[in-house]
Amino acid sequence: MNQFVEKYGQILLPLITPYDANEEVDYGKYAELIEYLIQNDLCDSLIVTGTTGEASLLTFDERVKLMETAVKTAAGRKPVIAGTGCASTKETIALTNKAVDLGIETCLVVCPFYNKPTQEGLYRHFKALAEATKADIMLYNIPIFVGVNLEAETVRRLAALPNIVGVKDEAGINPTQVTDFFLATQDVDPDFAIYNGDDVMLLPTIVQGAMGLVSGGAHIFGHEIRAIFKAFAEGDNQRAKELFVPIYRFCKSTGQNGRILPNSILRPAIELVTGIHLGPARSPLAPATEEETAVTTAILREIGKLN
Repeated sequence: MNQFVEKYGQILLPLITPYDANEEVDYGKYAELIEYLIQNDLCDSLIVTGTTGEASLLTFDERVKLMETAVKTAAGRKPVIAGTGCASTKETIALTNKAVDLGIETCLVVCPFYNKPTQEGLYRHFKALAEATKADIMLYNIPIFVGVNLEAETVRRLAALPNIVGVKDEAGINPTQVTDFFLATQDVDPDFAIYNGDDVMLLPTIVQGAMGLVSGGAHIFGHEIRAIFKAFAEGDNQRAKELFVPIYRFCKSTGQNGRILPNSILRPAIELVTGIHLGPARSPLAPATEEETAVTTAILREIGKLN
């Protein structure tokens, strides 16, 4: 088995960040959510301050405190991975080293956002990070948010660095790029981990060789996702498809009205299923409308997630 998969599993769950009425981070609810996820075994590893955690809307200090809360609450029961990508190389290095200080061994690092560097700029960014930290680095490619695509040849160059261990690809943007990454890295590092980061692309990317899924939907569908991997491994493709369709329907519903980031609709859905108050997304993300919530709630009821 791939070493990364053996350590962190197939389901990496990017934790959603709860807020109070004043949009302040609610660390108590964060700990409660983590406890719920662990007790119900909905994932293999926890990711702090990823895209689902609204990392770009959090301060440096908030991200560090969320890491602290996750490490303390998980208490070794599930591995904790830190999302430490920032717009600048300097801040990315600083935040990654804060994660290392807290005992976190692996960081998920998104491509620098807003400034749209060239492929050479991306290579230099991640190389500088790798050389400045003891953490293992999982590259995070999500061009729909950062504005640039991490090309396969750049990933190949980075895979040669000893502590760059894998990549998470937002496969819905480039549906065949998982295969490109596999082909580009297999002779450089046969143990290089390739994960899909888009729930609706779970089945297509398993076929392409994705080793796991980074899934915000696992807050609700962790058991089903685990069963899909099992069914596929056993050759029961019909069962995998049957389990996948409800997840697909739900995840598509979180993008109503052109929403790119699903958080505004995902939050109330998680609240309904878990009973844990998360609050609306932080500004400038507009909260879910009554109509949007009604659509998603109806799907949850139809597929048996709500009474």
